Amino acid sequence: MNIYRAGEVGDDWEDVRAELQRAFQMARAAAQAEESFVFVVHHDDLLGRRGPGMAMVATGFLSAVRTAAIEGSRKGWTANVIAFDDEAGQSHVEEWAERMLDSNGVTGELIRLGPSHLGKALP
Repeated sequence: MNIYRAGEVGDDWEDVRAELQRAFQMARAAAQAEESFVFVVHHDDLLGRRGPGMAMVATGFLSAVRTAAIEGSRKGWTANVIAFDDEAGQSHVEEWAERMLDSNGVTGELIRLGPSHLGKALP
């Protein structure tokens, strides 16, 4: 299954780079096989609330998905991001990630699970 959950990284650039490389390898293999993929991140990381390293990873994933979606739309595969908060249960996150692998053309999107994003200025 082409679901990649962001790993915990510190603020060291080498840790961030290694995490981005692991995610890129999964995404590249999926794209080469013309298969959809999903990245899973914590919502707070998109807002920089859990440190700059985690923010770089989460926003890097979001940027990658939006770019990959252009290529995938021509070939029939999708790329999306699921952002969850502490209110979202793990099974709910997994269910949505799996659902987005067969998203019927929904691509390049950020799907937010949980209410913590309400009322915030969002990326």
